[in-house]
Amino acid sequence: MLDYLRFAAVGLLAFFVGCAANPVARQRVSFDNNWRFTRGDAPDANGQLDYARIKPWVKQTGSEFVSNPHITTFAVSGTPGADVSFVQPKFDDHSWRQLNLPHDFGIEGPFDQALPGNTAKLPWAGVAWYRKHFLISSLDRGQRFYLDVDGAMSYATVWLNGHFVGGWPYGYTSFELDLTPYIKFDRDNVLAIRLDNPPDSSRWYPGGGIYRNVWLVKTPQVHVAHWGTYVTTNDVSCDSADVNVQVNVVNSSKEPAMVTVSTEFFAPNREGRLIPVASLRPQGYLPKQNSEMMDSVDLTIPPGQTAPCDNTRTILHPELWDLDHPTEYLAVTTIRHKGRIIDRYKTRFGIRTIHFDANTGFSLNGKHVRIQGVCDHHDLGALGAAINTRALERQIELLKSMGCNAIRTSHNPPAPELLDLCDRMGMLVMDESFDCWEKGKTPNDYHLLFRDWHEKDWRAELRRDRNHPSIILWSIGNEIPDQETARGIPIGNELTQIAHEEDPTRPTTAACNDVNSAFDGFNQTLDVFGYNYQWKSYGRFHEANPNQPIFGSETASCISSRGEYFFPVSDDKLTGNVNFQVSSYDLSAPRWAWPPDDEFAAEDKNKEVAGEFVWTGFDYLGEPTPYGGNSKKMLDFTDPKLKAKAEAELQDQGEILVPSRSSYFGIIDLAGFPKDRFYLYQARWRPDFPMAHILPHWNWPDRVGQVTPVFVYTSGDEAELFLNGHSLGRKRILPGEYRLRWDDVVYQPGELHVVAFKHGHIWAEDTVETTGPASKLLMCADRSYLSPDGNDLAFITVKIADANDQTVPQTHNHIVFHIHGPGEIVAVDNGDATSFEPFQAKEHDAFNGLCLAIVRTLPGKTGKIWLSAESPGLKGDTISMRVH
Repeated sequence: MLDYLRFAAVGLLAFFVGCAANPVARQRVSFDNNWRFTRGDAPDANGQLDYARIKPWVKQTGSEFVSNPHITTFAVSGTPGADVSFVQPKFDDHSWRQLNLPHDFGIEGPFDQALPGNTAKLPWAGVAWYRKHFLISSLDRGQRFYLDVDGAMSYATVWLNGHFVGGWPYGYTSFELDLTPYIKFDRDNVLAIRLDNPPDSSRWYPGGGIYRNVWLVKTPQVHVAHWGTYVTTNDVSCDSADVNVQVNVVNSSKEPAMVTVSTEFFAPNREGRLIPVASLRPQGYLPKQNSEMMDSVDLTIPPGQTAPCDNTRTILHPELWDLDHPTEYLAVTTIRHKGRIIDRYKTRFGIRTIHFDANTGFSLNGKHVRIQGVCDHHDLGALGAAINTRALERQIELLKSMGCNAIRTSHNPPAPELLDLCDRMGMLVMDESFDCWEKGKTPNDYHLLFRDWHEKDWRAELRRDRNHPSIILWSIGNEIPDQETARGIPIGNELTQIAHEEDPTRPTTAACNDVNSAFDGFNQTLDVFGYNYQWKSYGRFHEANPNQPIFGSETASCISSRGEYFFPVSDDKLTGNVNFQVSSYDLSAPRWAWPPDDEFAAEDKNKEVAGEFVWTGFDYLGEPTPYGGNSKKMLDFTDPKLKAKAEAELQDQGEILVPSRSSYFGIIDLAGFPKDRFYLYQARWRPDFPMAHILPHWNWPDRVGQVTPVFVYTSGDEAELFLNGHSLGRKRILPGEYRLRWDDVVYQPGELHVVAFKHGHIWAEDTVETTGPASKLLMCADRSYLSPDGNDLAFITVKIADANDQTVPQTHNHIVFHIHGPGEIVAVDNGDATSFEPFQAKEHDAFNGLCLAIVRTLPGKTGKIWLSAESPGLKGDTISMRVH
């Protein structure tokens, strides 16, 4: 075997050898490093691995998630793909690219104008292969080995040492495969994974590759099942809480197993260290089947079977999980055989109560909380779909600074890391499953899989996620076309029933865009009704359904480009689309959508509405509405050259080539820079935070003497605007208004200054000035200290500034980066939805004064990272970060 393969396996071998002496056999280790990758199918595959051909074998996976597995699975013989070269253990993959997971090959580009804008004009579709070589010590004979895949896009099929192990088609579902029958001890093991990402299978950028983390799990023959614990809390108060732990124990051996199962609870102390929590038997508790009223439960499990048990204990004076103090507890379940520990399984959970009321909305721990949420797709901008915990953490930090308290996982099961972060950081979650059921939206989307896989996918999502305290809603679908058909109600009832079986503690919902779905019976398939863009019908819904809670499951869809302003300013939501950009006066929206103010007013009028999830928190790859395709409609341009180019394209080709490759919906742009709309939401969602924000910028040399409207967003109740020291009037925010407008301001260069008041007292101030010419670059990192784990990130903002350090708007200078030390530049961006510059570069144009560089640490390396930025004609800048 090649030397690099042996070297890659040394760490894993040493790990498992060391574990052999450990009485607790369960180990879960990252399996992300040292993979080999290639695009395209094996030359000798000849279509034999297409899903339609191997579906009978793939469908055997996940039978534990089907209520009646005999209906959906049946015996098949043979090994699909056994004679395909890429499956063979001895195939020489040395020429394949070596990389670490998570990996999204689509984000590597290049952008292609011929590809659909709705999926970002990136090459994410097609077949790809991954192979990994590893060693397992013979000291681990008798143990079980599992491959846990958090997500692979898509139609994943897996072989080990030439044997077909299983597969999973839906690219967003996490799944586990049993490798045990095919492991070779003290010899080279070869894992081969094939992915097939069909074109026309997504409405947004899905990414490509094994884009989430992969794990190798080792257990004893008798162990806690995959996602085998379920923690619920009852009778919760500040004085006490009853905590029930349900445990499923697997006996994979050929003999009956007699074991003892117990669970201990831990909580963080003031220093953040976990300490044991005293618990006692709740009064009046009646044990369920297979349960004893003691700290441990004795089980006898037949060979090849799974046995459940549960135990309830009372925790005194619990610290409740809430948005400001998201306290997490840890349940440690231990399995003993003849007094010896053979397995230990950890489950994080929170103690809290949730309730939706048809008249008062949502409450957490008995206190009313307005849902101030956003919808987000799963990509991480310039990083693509490849999951990174720090990138997600940064997104949540930005959202919380705006006052956001909830995330909707649009429109699919999220990465586990997102839920972990929401638990830890205090963010509510609407956990969503599907974008379609039996009736599809694109030719190759999930409707092709729904019949065979929806129960497996849905139960897998519920079991994986149900211990997360952040989750408050299970969403069974988004804008499902079936809601308008006869099949909608029975399918909705089935999915809600499944959710209640797996987790009766949370309500189900769906994001419904059909106004009639609230009145034709479809709404009755749901516990809580979610309405998309139907704010005009909130009152009508409540009158017709006085006992059903309601919220805005998708709202606004206002569109804008950071730092772009077009004139004249119009309240017509269909205007403001110029130069393939959208005005940032926050008045523009597609025909089916609305500016934020309309939703605010509707919720203020209809107090029963629990809140909203705005479309979207961040710009995302794909769906560049209003520039979603090659339009035959002439667009507006401020630059005569752009207009002439478009006219020539229209004449020669019958259409205009649209460069847009990412969305305009975000409150925050693709690079993570807040748009003006950020401050409109902050003003509403953080009413106690003193803030004021002026727009637009004040560099308009071509508009001297022309009307240039000025808007102010503030959490105050009135404000006075000054231009060069002269008052332009004091305005008060009236009921039903959410922004202050001075629509008749005549532009003069100089200074705009606003003083906001609240209850008659000065509350906040803001200033924008006409800047000098661009003279330098200024850099700022989001963090000064990084971890040497090879995954940690720093996000460095570069702004183009004048001599007084003010950001110069409408500047697009080209910036070149240089890096030294234990780090690498993994991506660059600027938030421009029309940029075709590659993300994986060391240089990039700024967009309206800003640019972003993302730096990743090198594994095991410490010291200082130095990042410098240069641009012709400007003074450069350098910044340092310490890795330790």
